[in-house]
Amino acid sequence: MSTVKESVEVEVPVSTAYNQWTQFEEFPNFMQGVQEVRQLDETHNHWTTKISGIRREFDTEIVDQLPDERIAWRTTTGDTRQMGMVRFQPLDETHTRVELVMEIQPSGVAEKTADMFGMVDRRVKGDMRRFKEYIEHRGGESGAWRGRITPE
Repeated sequence: MSTVKESVEVEVPVSTAYNQWTQFEEFPNFMQGVQEVRQLDETHNHWTTKISGIRREFDTEIVDQLPDERIAWRTTTGDTRQMGMVRFQPLDETHTRVELVMEIQPSGVAEKTADMFGMVDRRVKGDMRRFKEYIEHRGGESGAWRGRITPE
């Protein structure tokens, strides 16, 4: 597995950054290669991605969620194996650090090669930069889900 870490400082309050991140169906607006995310229920999402011409579908489960602090997930189906956590740290009333840590197990020759050459890391860095631009440009969240999910 490869570990990818990236953080950005966004110029919005912590609740705004967190609330926007809970709007999973909006991810294609800032995540390169993500074609669609369908929220199936409070803890499950179905993803469709197309990266370097390779289309993948997989499901994720949110395993830990604490409003304004963190969201953790893992894949449950598909060839893509990953787990991760995004943390939200208020820096002051109008600035938040958003930190993403993911563990990814590439499948297939193309994904393994891309990982070897740092393409996964660059993609995540770009996605986080685009999230910053997306939320700051919006000036507010497009929705919110503030439920608590506790690890089993």
